[in-house]
Amino acid sequence: MKRLTTALLISAALMATLPKPAAATLPLEVDGQRLPSLAPMVERVQDSLVRIGVKARVSSRRDPFDDPFFRRFFDQRRTSSKVRDVYTVGVVVDSEQGLILTNEHSVRSVSKVNVSLSDGRMIEGDVIGSDPTSDVAVIKVNAAGLSAIDIANSDDLRVGDFVVSVGDPLGDENTLATGIVSALAKLNSAQVHQNFIRSDAATGPGVLVNLNGELVGLNIAKSAQTAGSLRIGFSTPVNTVMRVQQQLVKYGAPQRGFLAVQVQDLTPDLANAFNITQAGGAVITSVSEGSSADDAGIEVGDVILRAGSQSIGRSNDLRSIISQQFAGDTLAMTVARQGNRLSLQPVLESATKASKRGTMIHHQLEGATFKERDTRQVSTNQEDGVLVSQVKSGSVAWEHGVRENDLIVSANRKSVNDLASLRAAIEGKDVLMLNIVRGNGALFLLLQ
Repeated sequence: MKRLTTALLISAALMATLPKPAAATLPLEVDGQRLPSLAPMVERVQDSLVRIGVKARVSSRRDPFDDPFFRRFFDQRRTSSKVRDVYTVGVVVDSEQGLILTNEHSVRSVSKVNVSLSDGRMIEGDVIGSDPTSDVAVIKVNAAGLSAIDIANSDDLRVGDFVVSVGDPLGDENTLATGIVSALAKLNSAQVHQNFIRSDAATGPGVLVNLNGELVGLNIAKSAQTAGSLRIGFSTPVNTVMRVQQQLVKYGAPQRGFLAVQVQDLTPDLANAFNITQAGGAVITSVSEGSSADDAGIEVGDVILRAGSQSIGRSNDLRSIISQQFAGDTLAMTVARQGNRLSLQPVLESATKASKRGTMIHHQLEGATFKERDTRQVSTNQEDGVLVSQVKSGSVAWEHGVRENDLIVSANRKSVNDLASLRAAIEGKDVLMLNIVRGNGALFLLLQ
């Protein structure tokens, strides 16, 4: 017994000397100043936040990604819904012009909203522009004494930085969540969830700020909490948000960039034929005459190796990069041509304007050919629709899953009877949802 007691005392002494597990905590100082509380910073942020009320149709079912924004990408099943008052958070970014940013999915299909200011005033706001792709909307109010939030440079954000999320998940008052940045946005990624800042400061729609109270991101959604894991918050980087905001104020909808070329992946056989040793690239297969791409000197057979600061591994990389740019942007490109390396700088055109002038029916459907449906060509009970007569392999439409003999019966929840109704349903839209009859079945395709 005496030996056992001695052994326990020795073990306890050894345990006391071992280092304790480290835990992530907020820093005691910021810029040399002691930080006993986040309250002063939060109070400044709260002054710039507003509460936005709209009547919306809300689904009763919850998903792993339990936000309407992500439901557009990960779930197309029908659910029961009802109309009720919905509240969300907005943030004042320009006090002189009365500009407020909020989530597009929160104000979708409405032109006016009720805005509650931090000082208790209730005013009406106009939705002057919205963008489903980035989930950003701009509201304009006519009010004096607004307090605009300070804007940070989201490019300076690093994994591990402390952030604070302020949102309104319960619809009654703002809630705070602190955490760290766990992943940065990959703006040229083809994966939707990688286009956002990710952090464990998750409150759903709202704002993401740094410890100086500067806006670093606009919250989009939070993932559902699962066993053994925390919720993850998703936020659009503020640099992206502000570029979209400028487009929305000027045009009402973003004039996203478009390069009038068609491309395909650089295969090993093509690389040998072009005498290119670098792995990856996008081969130009056609250039629209008189386009900005033609003016910049891009030729059929050119192999795009770099665009902007990104290497091009396959044709989708180039499409993704261009989709993140706006009309009028200059895109620096490194091109391989007959054993030489060239630097070209095409100015991107407007994808929306390219569709309207007949260059294509829509930039998301590039590479597909359509015609009025002939009932003898497709065995289906549907009376109306537009038939996909041809799809070029490797084109934008092909990569989105559009195939020959698909019958488009609705677009963006509007019935499609002919080419005119198809154009009307998708005109000016960046994101398309097509209801397609294929063989004896039907499916939805989301093109974004």
